[in-house]
Amino acid sequence: MVLTMSCLVESRWQRQESIYDILRSHGLPMGLLPKGISQFNVDETGRFEVFLDQACNAKFESELHYDRNVSGVLSYGQIVALSGVSAQELFLWFPVKGIRVDIPSSGLIYFDVGVVFKQFSLSLFETPRDCMAVRTDNGPIMDPNPVTGALYKLQSDVDEENFARAVI
Repeated sequence: MVLTMSCLVESRWQRQESIYDILRSHGLPMGLLPKGISQFNVDETGRFEVFLDQACNAKFESELHYDRNVSGVLSYGQIVALSGVSAQELFLWFPVKGIRVDIPSSGLIYFDVGVVFKQFSLSLFETPRDCMAVRTDNGPIMDPNPVTGALYKLQSDVDEENFARAVI
């Protein structure tokens, strides 16, 4: 009887979909999310949240930054209300608000970065990428947000007590 229960539990785990399977079933490439997702939630409305071990960057044609928590709403061929992802263009970082695949046969995917849609080849996102924490020469993790990035630099330049006063 114990063996049977153990087999039932094992078969349930084997049937559980990964977040990458869910992306694929919604007509989206698996590589939109990086490797290293520790857990995720998806509800019946398509609202999802994924949790990474750490904020990190992944290199595609340009660089994408993933916060520790990424969320949005999935529907077929798109993600809307996306938060926790930023794309680098030249030397600036822009929050990605949505992702859309119009016609899969076109081989194109579009990232909504506010004022424009950034176009990429769909093939870039076929497989999940390694996602690496970005560090400065002195060691702290860089944040692509210019305000909090400046605070990280400020923190490395002053001691913690002075940093707390500077932030307040």
